Amino acid sequence: MAFALCVVPYVVLAALNAGGYRYGASDQAFYQPAVLAQLDPVLFPRDTEVLSAQTRLTAADETMALLARVTGAPLHLVFAGLYVIALVVFAGGAWSIATRLYSHTWTAVALLAALTLRHAIARSGTNTLEGYFQPRLLAYALGAAAIAAFLRGRIALTFGLVLIAGAVHPTTAVWFAIWLLVATAIAVPALRGWTFGAMALAAAVAVWLLAGPLASRLVVMDAEWRRLLETKTYLFPLDWPAYAWIINLGYLVLIAWIYRLRAAASPVAPRERGLVLGSASLAAVFFGALVAQAAGIALAFQLQPARVFWMFDFLAVVYVVWLLAEGRLPSGVASGVSRNRRPEIVALVLTLLSVTRGVYVIIEAERPPVQLDIPVDDWGRVMAFARTTGKRSGWLADPMHAVRYGTSVRVAGERDVLVEAVKDAAIGMYDREVAVRTDERIRAASDFDALTAADARALGARYDLDYMVTEQQLDLPVAFTSGPLRVYRLD
Repeated sequence: MAFALCVVPYVVLAALNAGGYRYGASDQAFYQPAVLAQLDPVLFPRDTEVLSAQTRLTAADETMALLARVTGAPLHLVFAGLYVIALVVFAGGAWSIATRLYSHTWTAVALLAALTLRHAIARSGTNTLEGYFQPRLLAYALGAAAIAAFLRGRIALTFGLVLIAGAVHPTTAVWFAIWLLVATAIAVPALRGWTFGAMALAAAVAVWLLAGPLASRLVVMDAEWRRLLETKTYLFPLDWPAYAWIINLGYLVLIAWIYRLRAAASPVAPRERGLVLGSASLAAVFFGALVAQAAGIALAFQLQPARVFWMFDFLAVVYVVWLLAEGRLPSGVASGVSRNRRPEIVALVLTLLSVTRGVYVIIEAERPPVQLDIPVDDWGRVMAFARTTGKRSGWLADPMHAVRYGTSVRVAGERDVLVEAVKDAAIGMYDREVAVRTDERIRAASDFDALTAADARALGARYDLDYMVTEQQLDLPVAFTSGPLRVYRLD
C-alpha cells in the first residue's frame, strides 16, 4: 500500500528533476530513427551506415518496433509508455531493496525521494535519470529489480531479469550479471557449483564472441580514430582529471565504510554481504578494461567500462539513506533528533529537496514539464513538412541542428540528413569509418551560416541531398517557410 502511494509521486519527481519528459531528445537521436527504420525499411537509405554501426549490437530497436506493431500505438506514445514503465520498475526494485535492508517504511520513502535527485556519474557519459526513454534506463531498472530478487533469495528470478535486461541494453546487463554471479557465489555456498559453471559458460561465450562476431573490435584504436572521438571524454578514463578519480573511487570507500557501520550495528545477512563484496568484481572489470585501453583495444572503449560506477552510485545512495535515517549519528546530532522520528524527517527533507529542485529545473529549462511529441513550433512545422517529402529525400542542416532546435532531422523529419554532429560522433566509437564520415561532413558544413547558394548546391550534389533548412536568405527555390526558417530545394 505504501509503495502504491509513492510510485506516482516518484515518477513525477524523477521526470521533473531530469528536466521534464521530452520526446526525441538526446540519445533518441539514434534510437527513434533506428526503430523507424525497422518499421519502414525505405527510410534512411543514406544514413543506414551510421545507424547500423550501433543497431547490430543490440535488439532494442527490433523490440521497440515489434511493440509498436503489436500495440498499433504511435511511436511517441510507445516511447512515453516505456519511459513510465522503466521508472516504475526501477522504483519497485528500489522499494523492494529498501524493505529488505531497512527497518522503517519511511526510510524506503526516503530512498525513493533520494533516487529522484538526478545527477551525472562523473566522466561516464551517464546520468542516474533521463528526461526521455533510453533503453539503458530500462535495463538499469531491471538490474535494480534483479538485486531485490537476489536479496530475497529468488535466484532464478534474479538472472531471468538480467537476461531480459540483456535484450534491452547488453552492456548494462553484463555489468549486473557479473556483479550478481559473484554475489551469489559468495552468499550462497550451495549454489557455488552452479555459479562457477555459469561463469565458465559465460567465459566460453565471451571467447566465442571475441573469436567470431566481435573479432573485428579487437583492433587497435589508432591515434586518428581517437582524435575523432576526443569530445567524448567519457570514453577515456585514463585521461580523467583527479576529481573524477576521487569521486568514482570514493563510492567504493563510502560503501565499505557504511557496510562496516551496518555490520557493527547488527549482523549483516549473507546476501547483503555477497552484494557488497560482489560489487568489487565490477571494480576489477573496470581496471582490467583500463589495461586493454592502454593497449588501445577498440572493444575496451566501446564497452564504456566507466559506467560500472553507476552501479556503485546506486549502492552508495541506498547505504547513505540508511545512514541518515537509521544509522548511528554523532552524539551531538543524535541528542537533538528522536531516533524513531528520524526516518520520517529524512523522508520529508529529501522529498522537499526533490520537489524544490524539480520545480527549479523545469523553470530554468523554460519548457513544459511534458513534451509527448515534436513541439508545434517553427522547427516542428518545418519537420512536419519534411515528413511529407519523399521518404528517400536527403536534407542539409546545421551540423548542430539537434542542439539548436531540440530534435534532429532524423527524429522530427524522419529523413536522412548530412550529419547530426553530436550523436553521429558518439556512434563513431563503434566504427572507424563512421567516425571518419562524421568528421568529414562536419568540416564540409562547418561554416553553415555562411554558406552561399552555390555552396549549398555543391554540398547537395556531393552528398545527394534534396533540401536545405536554414535561417539564411539564399537565391534558391523556396519549398516551405515557418518563421525565420526556410526550406530550399537543392535539386
